[in-house]
Amino acid sequence: MRRSVEVEYWVVDENGRLTEPGGLVDAAAGVEREFVVPLLEVKTSPCESTAELREELFDRLDRVLERADALDKGLVPLATPICDGDIPDLGSERTRVQDRVLGDRFEYVRHCAGTHVHVEQLPGREIDQLNLLTALDPALALVNSSPYFGHEPLAAGARSMLYRWMAYDHLPWQGELWPYAESTEEWGTRLERRYEAFVTGAVVTGCDREAVEGCFTPESAAWTPVKLRAEFGTVEWRSADAALPSQVVRLADDIAGVVERLEDAEFRVGEDPWEGGERRGVGDEAVVLPPFETVRERVEDAVRDGLASDAVRSYLERMGFETAAYEPLSAGLREERPLTEADARRVRLDHAERLGREVRRRHPVRSD
Repeated sequence: MRRSVEVEYWVVDENGRLTEPGGLVDAAAGVEREFVVPLLEVKTSPCESTAELREELFDRLDRVLERADALDKGLVPLATPICDGDIPDLGSERTRVQDRVLGDRFEYVRHCAGTHVHVEQLPGREIDQLNLLTALDPALALVNSSPYFGHEPLAAGARSMLYRWMAYDHLPWQGELWPYAESTEEWGTRLERRYEAFVTGAVVTGCDREAVEGCFTPESAAWTPVKLRAEFGTVEWRSADAALPSQVVRLADDIAGVVERLEDAEFRVGEDPWEGGERRGVGDEAVVLPPFETVRERVEDAVRDGLASDAVRSYLERMGFETAAYEPLSAGLREERPLTEADARRVRLDHAERLGREVRRRHPVRSD
């Protein structure tokens, strides 16, 4: 099963201050600007194996870091910039529409850097893949990478809280996890309804309908964490934080490995309680999903407490993850006190250095 990743990283200067990517953008294939000024995205192509994915991601990051060294810049693998104040965006028409619809809440989105994992759609099993990735959503706890919004501690997964519960508070269907779907047709109907609600909301705020429809499609106007992507022929899991590349590769491998079980195992969506009775979760012979309400409860635990939650660890183990193999960056940063600006710059520099060491240790010789 082919898989690919998209990872966003904050760009900092030699003093740990956020800065624009500049010459980093053309350092390698798959490197692009994001919608806010200090954010850079690194994408891989669809890869047949984890080894291929690892090689491509590390090679592209190695090329970016070589350019970054020459420009006295670094990449920070944290889900939030740990920066007080507004984060400037690039000023596209698409961004202006979102700014009008979300108002002041759009600033929360500007503070978010994440990882998207794409897995190839299995013909005839697309909706099963979508529902399985929905049930796997609490796996975001495995790579929570920042507890801070600005300099203040917020949650183990601050980005998820900002994105899902704060930015889209008045449009919950746009940013929250959607319940299981019965069919691809039902999924398409949901997209169309949410799209029309978004366009209507934009028009109410003063946007021109044609301009909004020119910037957004039903697929691109939904920010729900799990999506069928017709454009790419993938199912996209958008829940993970920005993280170290080794963590990203491990997570993508685990996600793809669980989804691959659908090819051989019986698949059922559980309607009875998760606890008790027959085994629930991912096994060799059956994949049995918990009720959606259970998924939602574990997602909330994953965002607030991460792997410190016994319930989250137990859930993820049953769903096929080895939680002990993960060391989320957020757990090492979480304190009950605000950071100073000097503290924040030091944290950004420390993690940029850590990413650089990891890439060069695992990819010491780059082949041109």
